[in-house]
Amino acid sequence: MRKTFLAIALGQALLLTGCTGTDNLSVTDTTAQATQQNPLFHVSRLQYQAPDFSIIRTEHFQPALEAGIKAHDKEIQAIASQWAAPTFDNTIVALEKSGALLSRASSVFYNLSSANSNGDIRRIQSEMAPKMAAHTDNINLNAKLFARIDKLYQQRQQLGLNPEQIRLIEVYHQRFVLAGAKLNDAQKAQIRLLNEEQSKLTNEFQQRLMRLSKSSAVMVDDIAQLSGLSESAIRTAANAATAAGHAGKFLISITNTTRQPVLAQLHNRELRQKIWQASANRGLSGDDETVSLVARLAQLRAEKAKLLGFDNWASYRLAPQMAKTPEAVFEMFSSMVPAVVANTKKEADAIQAMIRKTGADFKLQPWDWAYYAEKVRQQQYNLDESSLKPYFEFNRVLQDGVFYTLNQLYGVTFKPRPDLPVYHPDVKAWEVFDADGSSLAIFYGDYFAREGKRGGAWMNSFVRQSGLLEQKPVVVNVMNIQKAPDGEPTFVSYDQVTTMFHELGHGTHGMFSKVTYPSLSGTAVSRDFVEFPSTFEEDWAAHPKVLANYAKHYKTGEPLPADMLDKLLRSRSFNMGFDTLEYMSAALLDLEWHSLSADAPLQNVAQFEASALAKHGVNLAAVAPRYRSSYFAHAFPGGYSASYYAYMWSEILAADAFAYVQTQGGLERDIGMKFRKAIREVGNSVPPMEAYRNFRGKEPTTDALLKRRGLL
Repeated sequence: MRKTFLAIALGQALLLTGCTGTDNLSVTDTTAQATQQNPLFHVSRLQYQAPDFSIIRTEHFQPALEAGIKAHDKEIQAIASQWAAPTFDNTIVALEKSGALLSRASSVFYNLSSANSNGDIRRIQSEMAPKMAAHTDNINLNAKLFARIDKLYQQRQQLGLNPEQIRLIEVYHQRFVLAGAKLNDAQKAQIRLLNEEQSKLTNEFQQRLMRLSKSSAVMVDDIAQLSGLSESAIRTAANAATAAGHAGKFLISITNTTRQPVLAQLHNRELRQKIWQASANRGLSGDDETVSLVARLAQLRAEKAKLLGFDNWASYRLAPQMAKTPEAVFEMFSSMVPAVVANTKKEADAIQAMIRKTGADFKLQPWDWAYYAEKVRQQQYNLDESSLKPYFEFNRVLQDGVFYTLNQLYGVTFKPRPDLPVYHPDVKAWEVFDADGSSLAIFYGDYFAREGKRGGAWMNSFVRQSGLLEQKPVVVNVMNIQKAPDGEPTFVSYDQVTTMFHELGHGTHGMFSKVTYPSLSGTAVSRDFVEFPSTFEEDWAAHPKVLANYAKHYKTGEPLPADMLDKLLRSRSFNMGFDTLEYMSAALLDLEWHSLSADAPLQNVAQFEASALAKHGVNLAAVAPRYRSSYFAHAFPGGYSASYYAYMWSEILAADAFAYVQTQGGLERDIGMKFRKAIREVGNSVPPMEAYRNFRGKEPTTDALLKRRGLL
């Protein structure tokens, strides 16, 4: 199989020039030399085809992407136009093997465009966006190709195929139908125009958000205003200001969410307000405003959904998901709103009382919540978040927390691979080994914030697992932890601890994959299932045995004192009304935007937001949505349009599964391996709910979720 894959990759480069062999190349010497010198044109010689970042340069991307499109297009035409009747091998398997050059180049490029971008990468991204969209349309709207897929789909039960092969045909068929394969030529032309405009706008949205993350940072002149911050945090702010050309000042960076972590520590209320408003008002005006993009993207998506026979974009997007309909999601949220709002109002009352207790006389505002909530936490649990941080040193959390848990549950170990080249000095590489000593995957960790990286946390694959292509996975986790100044330990909050567990939950979903076909591999599952295995991992961060292994003082190695551990565990449900409400508000905004009909006019974003939140009874003045529309990367430029609800939907599965695991021994290899085999290894080769039932024995209920969030 390896030879076949190499031949395909080589064939793509040759197809560019119309060549059919390696002799007498009918290309100019210049073109041949450029192809030879561009590492993306060749399969990497590093282990598991890991990208060789030591030789990949920005100027290599566009030629490889454009060549990959041309080569892939010729392969698609050959598959679609062959005289032989369609078979699983000559159509579906051929499609699975096609596009190796494009896949290799795009997996590296689009990972770096999010994690390590620069002006040249952003320019290439802008130029390639419409070309990539057009290429996708050329495949999905190819009538001859769909006719072959459709014939196989209609006959799939009579072809003597195994369940994974039948599943692959069904996935292909649904993908093509939802892309517009059944439309007439005039409708297909409209779809192409809509897709092209959407591609340009989402790319522009991403570019503006990246610029906004820099321009929204708050400059502070006087160190006295930073009272409440740790010395390390102040030095980090000073270094950021110096790097920005403002030595002697302090720069407070803005993270991707509305809520800013620094607001929990700053004593200066005016500065808290300034930071919160800089965060919440991003994209509302100025050269990098995004509200016009929000309104037009919502309209474009509604128009496309109508062409495809759906009432709105949400109905279109949810058709292939577990939820099936937006009504099911609205029902899920509406059943929770009363309890969540009631809890949030109780939390607000306690915070308002704390404001009065400290001698202040003002009404609770969004920029006050985190600061005074921390005081309430200290009062209720006698727990100071800052006192916990020395026990949450980054490397220890990763090694003795996350890696340890994965070893206990699944038997895997992580061996550092400093010999593998990386794309930034902060990135580290590991090889992952199974319990029997066999090598499973390569894992990269890119955990620290920097300019050129978009906000948030995510997992991606440089190489997807596939038995067909004999590929083992190469996976990366990306976060935005503020790195301590050189020579000092980096401490993480407990929220960041759980995010580290979460993202490597995604990572192991990709690394444990054991399927034949790349289209069904790893995390290639529905949006409202993909967050389940990762959310499942979060709760292990608070498991007593796991905590005892990693929550140790960075200097003395002493474990987190028992009383502090008890307070931490009991405080996990603290402020959960706020946490849940800000998430639900964002998810409902996403659904309301994408429930607009194609006939609806362009919306005024501020008015639309206010109306949508009021409609669902989640419009509490002191609790803003986790993301406002103008910087809602998940819903607009990202892949979670009409799907941000998926985190809650997946959490239902995760909470139910975690509760079940505790009845089966907890942190034990046997139950961990059952979860690994039933959920992680199967990718999308098994329908999601079937996979869950295979593990759990029945469908989930919301009981464990409500308990997990302290809402019972």
